[in-house]
Amino acid sequence: MRRLLDQGWTVRATAGPVPPALEGVDVPATVPGSVHTDLLAAGLIPDPYLDANEALLAWIGDTDWRYATTFTWDADDARAGHEVVELVAEGLDTVATVELDGAVVARTANMHRTHRVDVTGLGVGEHTLAVTFAAPVPAAHRLSEELGPRPYTNEHPFNAIRKMACSYGWDWGPVLATSGVWRPLALVGWSTARLAGVRPLVDVRTGDDGATGLLRVHVDVVRAPGQDGSLTATAEVAGRSAAVVVPPGSTSATVELEVDDVALWWPVGYGEQPLYPVAVTLAAGDETLDRWSGDVGFRTVALDTTPDAEGTPFRLVVNGTPVFARGLNWIPDDCFLTRIPAERYRTRLTEAVDVGANLVRVWGGGIYESDDFYDACDRLGLLVWQDFLFACAAYAEEEPLRSEVEAEAREAVIRLSPHPSLVLWNGNNENIWGHQDWGWIEPLAGATWGWGYYTELLPGIVAELDGSRPYCPGSPYGMDPDVYPNDPAHGPTHLWDVWNKIDYTHYRDSDPRFVSEFGWQAPPTWATLTRAIHDAPLAPGSPGMSAHQKAAGGDLKLSRGLEPHLPEPQTFEDWHWAMSLNQARAVSLGVEHLRSLTPTCSGAIWWQLNDCWPVTSWAVVDGDGRRKPAWYALRHAFADRLVTVQPRDGGLAVVLVNDTGTDWAGEAGVRRLGFDGTDVETVALPFAVSARGAVTLPLPAGVATSGDPSRELLLAEAGGLRGWWWFAEDRDAALPAQDLTVAARAVADGYEVTVTAQALVKDLAVLADRVAPDGRVDDMLLTLLPGESATVRVAAPPGATPEALLEPLVLRSANQLVTPR
Repeated sequence: MRRLLDQGWTVRATAGPVPPALEGVDVPATVPGSVHTDLLAAGLIPDPYLDANEALLAWIGDTDWRYATTFTWDADDARAGHEVVELVAEGLDTVATVELDGAVVARTANMHRTHRVDVTGLGVGEHTLAVTFAAPVPAAHRLSEELGPRPYTNEHPFNAIRKMACSYGWDWGPVLATSGVWRPLALVGWSTARLAGVRPLVDVRTGDDGATGLLRVHVDVVRAPGQDGSLTATAEVAGRSAAVVVPPGSTSATVELEVDDVALWWPVGYGEQPLYPVAVTLAAGDETLDRWSGDVGFRTVALDTTPDAEGTPFRLVVNGTPVFARGLNWIPDDCFLTRIPAERYRTRLTEAVDVGANLVRVWGGGIYESDDFYDACDRLGLLVWQDFLFACAAYAEEEPLRSEVEAEAREAVIRLSPHPSLVLWNGNNENIWGHQDWGWIEPLAGATWGWGYYTELLPGIVAELDGSRPYCPGSPYGMDPDVYPNDPAHGPTHLWDVWNKIDYTHYRDSDPRFVSEFGWQAPPTWATLTRAIHDAPLAPGSPGMSAHQKAAGGDLKLSRGLEPHLPEPQTFEDWHWAMSLNQARAVSLGVEHLRSLTPTCSGAIWWQLNDCWPVTSWAVVDGDGRRKPAWYALRHAFADRLVTVQPRDGGLAVVLVNDTGTDWAGEAGVRRLGFDGTDVETVALPFAVSARGAVTLPLPAGVATSGDPSRELLLAEAGGLRGWWWFAEDRDAALPAQDLTVAARAVADGYEVTVTAQALVKDLAVLADRVAPDGRVDDMLLTLLPGESATVRVAAPPGATPEALLEPLVLRSANQLVTPR
């Protein structure tokens, strides 16, 4: 029996800086939900995502909140005869006191785990249930003092409390510290025994007759008091079943099955993603006590870190095949987690697949995501790198924190173990690096900081409960305690000096083995920005814009990063386009450089895919779900086959990257030509690139050296793909005025815009969201030589007119940002 307690809830402020209008007021509440969304639904607060409203609502995180409801336990419930009745809370956010009929039955302090309370003997009649949440901001500070303060980033000591770290703000997120019952709350009745955990772990045995899938279903049980008899655990998959006896007194068993001629699960781009339903039952004699069901995919995964001449690789290997990780970092997709339904997960993760990614990294300052997230990754073929929930801070290893960490980690490993998409457990984000480089050692004065979690507790849990997936202590990490944790020659690296200190062209200064974070900022798309911010006039430093720029010195870094490339924009519209274009160019340059290092480099994970609200950030899909220009740049750079021009040995080379399963051969044509389209020097280079490989073709000096850098470019072409090299930055180049012949015509679901360049046009874009908020184009950032044409498909509602798509602020290019010479 499972009965959801999701009706009749109210929430009331009980202590803190409560506005007079809310004192003593019971507000209708939603469970699962959060206090912010309840207050929003009641019209009692403004939208915290708009303008500077975030600051106006800080009082919510300083306030205690009490959720309450009543429910009836009737005679039928009592007659069901359950030996055990439990109140099961799958997610309480965060420091909570649970009362049943006025009696305290639980105190909790971890939003990342399930809590179960024995309420056996619940009497027939009406009952009251209340959950009081201590104000989350003061709670974090109080717990920090109790544990002993330890270094952390941002405004509040999130490292002292087992709550979503970014709830307290981040360099892309607002301070909206939530309270509420954020995952289902239910009464669960059972007798004799129940399933406490099911871990269906897979392996594959290959031979001349194909692949055999090996499934080991680890079953953990909890018995009712006094029930110590024999039980039977049965597992079924692909028409096969097996059963084992759980002997009297035992609480675990393993069922083993084999599936002949199994179809392997592959990452997207490497093969299909077949899933096999698994059903598990627990029985006592002929009576079924409990059931579990889920899907598995048969595949093997390993992490190659065998030292070589260049250092220590960090290479994922799936089904024996090395994978170049074309990845994106994932943050929670909304500050209010219950607003993310399954379809939104599917939509956002499809954006990752459509951009060419094969991996998402679930970052350690967020949550262990909903099952909907991992289900979508299983079906889309997106590999999942899963951080344990530690980020950018030192963490106490003493009680009571240690027990909470262990409990949540065990629950996460068990819950997520069926998913074939999950291929890597990672101990933390930047904490090992931070301990060494961020001035923590002196203030810690010998106190614990998390090292024991990352090197003992967490790998021990993974080895005990999973064992089928690799574990890494942290990101970045040098794969050896004696190696500098952010050494690009060893393990996963973060490249943040570029954004924070130097120009993005310096991505080329590093030859890393794997990059798990690097990024460049830009504002959200125009439609998102103008929906959320209503400053008059809009300006980079206007109040609403400043409230939606969370990175320290972010606007100065944006300006510093633009200065080497483009003239200073004179209007806000030009500023918005220039910063969007500069982010797109940063992602292109960085990803193309890293992919050109194949196979020495085996991964490029951009920071980040998504945003949790409308903000200036590193995301390629903004907080309203719109694709920035950088999304299109990343799609070009993540293409299965890539033609890129790179500096090599004092000259230039064409690098051809072939991340497909078939060899690629042909002839690369390389031209140095003037901006007027006239060839100056040309060369044809035969090439052959093996599957999943790359080849470097050095260019002769006559082609690679420009006689007039301000008026010449280099174009490499192979297999219908293009790679460009610009001898001068736009600000120093003689880019002509934008000169286009354009026509737009209505087609099904939108328009086609056909552009013919009368003069060289660089990075052409149709910013359709400026015409219709839902407008979207199929391609962007096109460079056309004089006389060349391209057609862009625009998905837009009927209100968008063809004429509007041709306006100068909609039909954009780099040429518009440069004063013609």
